[in-house]
Amino acid sequence: MRKIIHCDCDCFYASVEARDNPSLRGRPVAVGGDAARRGVIATCNYEARAFGVHSAMATATALRRCPDLVIVTPNMDKYREVALHIRAIFAQYSEVIEPLSLDEAYLDVSDSSAFQGSATRIAQAIRQQVSSELGITISAGVAPNKFLAKVASDWNKPDGLTVITPAQVDDFVLSLPVGKIHGVGKVMQQRMAALDIYTCADLRQRSMDELQRHFGKFGQQLYDYARGIDHRDVKTHRQRKSLSVENTYAEDIEGVELALVALPALLDELKRRLHKHEGETFSGVFVKLKAADFRQTTIERRCDGFLELDLFETLLKEAWLRMESSLRLIGVGVRFAAKQNGVAERRAEYQLDLFDPGI
Repeated sequence: MRKIIHCDCDCFYASVEARDNPSLRGRPVAVGGDAARRGVIATCNYEARAFGVHSAMATATALRRCPDLVIVTPNMDKYREVALHIRAIFAQYSEVIEPLSLDEAYLDVSDSSAFQGSATRIAQAIRQQVSSELGITISAGVAPNKFLAKVASDWNKPDGLTVITPAQVDDFVLSLPVGKIHGVGKVMQQRMAALDIYTCADLRQRSMDELQRHFGKFGQQLYDYARGIDHRDVKTHRQRKSLSVENTYAEDIEGVELALVALPALLDELKRRLHKHEGETFSGVFVKLKAADFRQTTIERRCDGFLELDLFETLLKEAWLRMESSLRLIGVGVRFAAKQNGVAERRAEYQLDLFDPGI
């Protein structure tokens, strides 16, 4: 039986800022971009969330919901330094670590000798060290697999620890709302509700064929998750799926011709970033547009050769026809070819990143 811990820092960026500036404690705080430059919220603390503020929200909208919201400019170098310290703490207890982001990771402690192999005591020790050494809190979930460990880490946030033992798995999963399953968003929840599916117990009443018919490939995962099954390993190396560059403009771009003028600078920055990924092969390129009314579209094409400007111009024109609206954001990017046994393998489908890095 495996022992998996999922660790997730609480409001990471905002917590680091409040640690370094005591005047922020107890006040609604968000880390993000300037409202005047159409910035967005990267993260916020629980005081801000009480007003309905959340990540990826426009800063201007966040300030309307919470006029007393304190906006702090992100300091990524500082956050990376803290994240490296946290990673070093993880490494004291396991060599099998799968980072998901700066503030989140899976640990497989099945073979750890710390605390006589007790995953619960290891999670407690990690949380205590992060608090004492870094002055922030981290929530953790302990379970026999990655799916349940991630659910557990979110169960008692902030500053919580939830343990799901093998004997508790079945009862825990049966009552689990489908909205707690990673990958089930609001739209899928609505689709499930139309099928009278609200909990994992409801999912268990459906055959795998039926779930695949309604939810595609994800249907098999839903079938397994509803039974508390997840065979995924904790991977110490994760392949990046895409690399992109995007820019949110202080003023809307009016017309496709002006949008085309913005492309060369974006493509030059994309090529610069790709220098760090020499040896990687890519099999697709894309252009992403976001309209002034926040409608969004992405156009992709297969491509395993040079990044030519005319290809991105063609994609932008096609995307523009879908929008025919002033634009607040333009992005360009590539999809890396999937690898199997170290060999690049083409794939027709790729999952879009939730957040693409901007210029």
